[in-house]
Amino acid sequence: MNTSAMIRLAASMAIFGSIGLFTVHAGIPAVELVFVRCICATLFLGGLWLATGGHKTEAWNLKEVIQTLFCGIFLVLNWVFLFKAFEEMSISVTISIYNLAPIFVLILGAIFLRERITIGNVLAIAVCFIGSIFIIGIEHLNSLEAFMNSGFLWALLSAFCYAMTMFLSKTLKGLSPYATTFLQTMVGIVMLLPMCDFSVFHGLSAKNIFFILGTGIIHTGFVYYLFFDSIRKLPTIVVSVLTFVDPVVAILLDTILLGFRPSILQTIGIVLVFGGIFYTVLKPKRVRKKEMAAE
Repeated sequence: MNTSAMIRLAASMAIFGSIGLFTVHAGIPAVELVFVRCICATLFLGGLWLATGGHKTEAWNLKEVIQTLFCGIFLVLNWVFLFKAFEEMSISVTISIYNLAPIFVLILGAIFLRERITIGNVLAIAVCFIGSIFIIGIEHLNSLEAFMNSGFLWALLSAFCYAMTMFLSKTLKGLSPYATTFLQTMVGIVMLLPMCDFSVFHGLSAKNIFFILGTGIIHTGFVYYLFFDSIRKLPTIVVSVLTFVDPVVAILLDTILLGFRPSILQTIGIVLVFGGIFYTVLKPKRVRKKEMAAE
């Protein structure tokens, strides 16, 4: 096991776990914040790509480029919806719903790739659904208006868009991670530029500017560099487990620094959601290992 790679991946997930805290203190709306994030990530990762000479050996393929651009659309929408959810709900609740993405990937695989879903997978999906209802709070289900204003829909859309990004990225083999991210963040700049209200940047404090740039340089540029640099050197199961560092850090920061106190039902809901996700992520790998051992 590559200990150095494990540390880098764990660090990247821990840093990314603070993105909700940065978003809350940025002081600008979701669209404008994601726009800045895309610019910072394009410059940071594009610069690394050029500095390492990766652009010279890049194997360009038109089909993969088009597929990457579509991935970029869903990636950017994922960020916008996630940040909009942070505006309406606590970080812990948002992150818990956002991490339903692997469940959506499982469903998409079953529908479009005819991948097999076991009874355990169906039960895991049901557990996650029940957990989501507990997390959002039963009181928000009393009326459509309360439900729409809860932020749940934004978080769910974010999880779905992230799942679409992962699903569409599954068959990308030729393009390097730097080229892929560069194209995707460029898509974000083009998409969001017409929608940006640049007046929101007037009168920002030094604190606001720090958190805004932090979401781009730290959470997208630096974190993505650590992430891409480490995942290639680790088994998939280790990567799957270490990604849980992200929501754990997010919930801890929300509880310690922002005073989030979940109700009993919300606590049960968070446990149910992450239990279902953990089962979904790890169970198939255990099954495959047993099948390989039996051969």
